[in-house]
Amino acid sequence: MVDKLREIERRYEHIEASLQDPATAMNPAEIQRLGKARAEIEPIVEEFRAQQKRQFDREGARELLSDPDLRAEAQSEIDLLEAALSAGELRLKGFLIPKDPNDEKSVIVEIRPAAGGDEAGLFAAELFRMYSRYAERRRWKLEVVEHEEKGIGALDHVVFTLSVKGAYSHLKHESGVHRVQRVPATESSGRIHTSTVTVAVLPEAEEVDVDIRAEDLEVSTFCSSSAGGQHMQKNETAIRIVHRPTGLVSTCQDERSQLQNKLKAMAVLRAKIYDLEQERLAKERGALRKGQIGSGDRSEKIRTYNFPQSRITDHRIGLSVHNMLTFMDGDLEELLTALSEAEQARRLAAAESTPDGAN
Repeated sequence: MVDKLREIERRYEHIEASLQDPATAMNPAEIQRLGKARAEIEPIVEEFRAQQKRQFDREGARELLSDPDLRAEAQSEIDLLEAALSAGELRLKGFLIPKDPNDEKSVIVEIRPAAGGDEAGLFAAELFRMYSRYAERRRWKLEVVEHEEKGIGALDHVVFTLSVKGAYSHLKHESGVHRVQRVPATESSGRIHTSTVTVAVLPEAEEVDVDIRAEDLEVSTFCSSSAGGQHMQKNETAIRIVHRPTGLVSTCQDERSQLQNKLKAMAVLRAKIYDLEQERLAKERGALRKGQIGSGDRSEKIRTYNFPQSRITDHRIGLSVHNMLTFMDGDLEELLTALSEAEQARRLAAAESTPDGAN
C-alpha cells in the first residue's frame, strides 16, 4: 500500500509542477484537466503526509519514554498517535478501494406494488413520498416520468428521476423488495397484514453509455391518463417505446408535449438497457450485484417496515432503527450511511484478499 501511496504522491507533485509551468497557463483545457486530476488525489496525498508526520511524532515520543519525568506524558501522546495512525490507515485504504463507476450518476427510480393488493399500492405511495421528502431535505431536483394511481390513494407504479451528481451512490442500496407489516386502514379485525413493494434504482445512462439503434425501437403514442386537463386527455401526448432486442418497455405521460414525453421515456429506456448490460457483465464475472450489499436483486427482501413496533430492519446488514415516523418522512441518513459503510468494508476486505490489495 505504501508503494501505491508514494506513486500517487509523485503523480501529485508532477501535476503541481505542470500547473506552475508557463506553457500550461496558455492552455485552458490542460489547466482544467490537471486541476481535476489534482483534486481527485489531493485528499489521498494530504492524508498520506499527515500519516507520515504521525509516525515521525510517535518515534519522537518513544525516545522520551526513557526519561522518568516525561514517561507518562510521552506514553499518553503515543496512545493518541497510535489511535490516529489506525484511523488514518483505514482512511488511506478506503481511498485506494476501486470506486463504483456509477456512483457519480443521477438516478431513475421505479416503485411498484408487489404482493398485498391495495395495501401494497398504498405503501408504494408512502415510499414515493418518503423518497420525495428525502430529495427535498437534500434539495435535489425530482421529476416524475410516469405516475399511475389506483384511485384510492394507492399507486399502480411511479417512475421518477433525481438529476443530481452522486445520487446513485446515496440510493443504490434501495434496490430490492421492501416489506411492510401493519394493520391496513381497511382491516376491521385489527389483523396485521404483510405486503411487499419493489424498488429499482437505476444509474441514469448517457447516450455514450448505451448504443440504441433507431430501427430497434417501436414508438407509439396514446392519450395520457395523467392529471393535466382536457388537453392531455384528448391528445396523444403519451409515449410508449419498446426496445425489440430486449423487450424492455418505457412509457412517459406526465409532460404536456409528446416531445418532452419521448425524451424522458428514452432516458428511462437507456437506464434500463444499461442496467441489463451491467447485470449480464456481472453474471459473466460470477458476481451478480456484488457492487451492492447483498445481491441487490429485486426478488430479494432487503428491508422490513414493522409499523406496530415502529421498527425498520435492513436484513442485509442486520441493522434496526426505531424512528418510523421520521424515517417515512425522509430521514434515511442513518440507514443509508450504514449501508455505504458496509459496502466500503466489503470492498476493502475484497481488495485486501487480492495480491494488489495486500501490498
